[in-house]
Amino acid sequence: MVTAAQPLSALPRPRAAAVRHLGPNWYAAVMGTAIVATAGAALPFPVPGLRPLAATVWALSLALLVALLTARALHWRHHRDQARAHLLDPAVAPFYGCLAMALLAVGGGALTVGRDWIGIGAAVALDAVLFTTGTVLALAAAVAVPYLMAVRHRAAPGQATPVWLLPLVAPMVSAALGPQLVPYLPAGQARQTLLYACVALFGLSLLATLLMLPVVFARLVTGGPLPLLLTPSLFLVLGPLGQSTTAVGKFAEIAPGVVPGPDGRAFAVFALLYGVPVMGFALLWAVLATAHVVRARRRGMGFAMTWWAFTFPVGTCVTGSAALARHTGLPAYDVLAGVLYAVLVGAWLVVAAHTVRGLVSGELLAGPRPAPAAPRRARVRTTSGAVR
Repeated sequence: MVTAAQPLSALPRPRAAAVRHLGPNWYAAVMGTAIVATAGAALPFPVPGLRPLAATVWALSLALLVALLTARALHWRHHRDQARAHLLDPAVAPFYGCLAMALLAVGGGALTVGRDWIGIGAAVALDAVLFTTGTVLALAAAVAVPYLMAVRHRAAPGQATPVWLLPLVAPMVSAALGPQLVPYLPAGQARQTLLYACVALFGLSLLATLLMLPVVFARLVTGGPLPLLLTPSLFLVLGPLGQSTTAVGKFAEIAPGVVPGPDGRAFAVFALLYGVPVMGFALLWAVLATAHVVRARRRGMGFAMTWWAFTFPVGTCVTGSAALARHTGLPAYDVLAGVLYAVLVGAWLVVAAHTVRGLVSGELLAGPRPAPAAPRRARVRTTSGAVR
């Protein structure tokens, strides 16, 4: 019998055994790494030496994606019971949206900064493959996970967490990254089709998020603070806010050359009318989430993979602020993008260091600890003489 206390090296078939508890939440590490590269390239002001560093980080995210896809393939091959258990667990199943977002984030980074290393032709091809695959998986997750939650998971309202947003946000990542492929399609209907498909992805993700977000907020207000290790997941709410602001900014940049007449210019107006208030709410939520994290940290919150929530959602707010900076010309958004990027880089360094340390020690891939044995019942004589 294999127990969590055994070192991984002592297990049979070490490669397969090591990935038994490797869940889909690990794709968050790929997303968080890729966004450091793309957000750095999106900054509305030049930073000397940043672009080569961003390209290096993107290459790291690509390597992480390949390694993780391989490890997860081993997981599905050798531990299908655990994989099925993940799908039937309401706390784990939403993380399947991270697979789609990891593919999309790395693909988008290829065309943003990866082309400096692999060339524009290879970057377009890689992005096209990862965008197509990621979008299909994003749509599948956006349907399959809520379906499982309704018919199999039977989650109680008090179990609602921001993690439930993950499969619904995945199509929004497609909406934000798809427009950069539009110029590489033939002019005419091909470009219009992709642009409007991205707008449709934006709409379905936004409306689905608006349905789920009140459930999450109601649980937070009526049920009290989240458990300590889940507290960082509050930052996941920033994901749809920042990513949707980024998406409408991309629509405004691409539409004039694709959609003829005033319809193309209308996208720029929508980008401001939507992006400014949404980014305002994102800042409000960021302060609220930070207060909860500070509280949890003071009460002993240790490191967990949920800390990766400090990276990708913050990165989407960087790209959203950068989009508003380009469309408004206001220096305030330049400053906001710069400050948020500094927070993103700092968070990534801390979380990546903890993750590497946990991998080396084996703690992050170890199984759940067995529950302590119940104390043995003792027979004692009470003062009345009865034996219990």
